[in-house]
Amino acid sequence: MRDVRGAEFDEFVRTRSVSLLRVAYLLTGDRHAAEDLLQEVLEQVYVRWRRVRTTPEAYARRALVNRAANRWRRRARRPERALGDLDPATPDATDDVALREAVVAALRAVPPRQRAAVVLRYLEDLSVADTAAALDCSEGAVKSHTSRGIAKLREALADSGLVVTIPNGSGSSR
Repeated sequence: MRDVRGAEFDEFVRTRSVSLLRVAYLLTGDRHAAEDLLQEVLEQVYVRWRRVRTTPEAYARRALVNRAANRWRRRARRPERALGDLDPATPDATDDVALREAVVAALRAVPPRQRAAVVLRYLEDLSVADTAAALDCSEGAVKSHTSRGIAKLREALADSGLVVTIPNGSGSSR
């Protein structure tokens, strides 16, 4: 019984999915939303296949319309707001993104060995000994690379105009 249902359903999907996708696209206006909508409806059709197999396309079209309407209703309950309507006290991530981009750009300006030392020590929070093992160098070299890398990082960030708190790079032996 399951093989028959599966074969019939597969044939239905093969022959009618393009047409149903077109309907879903016209209902949603977005290709990705249409694909999601059709996927949900095809799952529903499969589950109810025994009841709808005489007229599966009509059932699927009606289900597409109903599910699309439900999406519109949900959207109507949570209307979109213009950017000007946003509360200015709401935190905005643009400053964080700009800071992250500036730090990454500044890191690119630091020589590779120094960059590796700074990243391992301060971003990965490794100890001097662990950083030395990772870089295959002495602890003194790690301290030197870190100190010079931090200085270059400060310089590059100062050139970008951002004020960023950077560790002192004293090379403590943590």
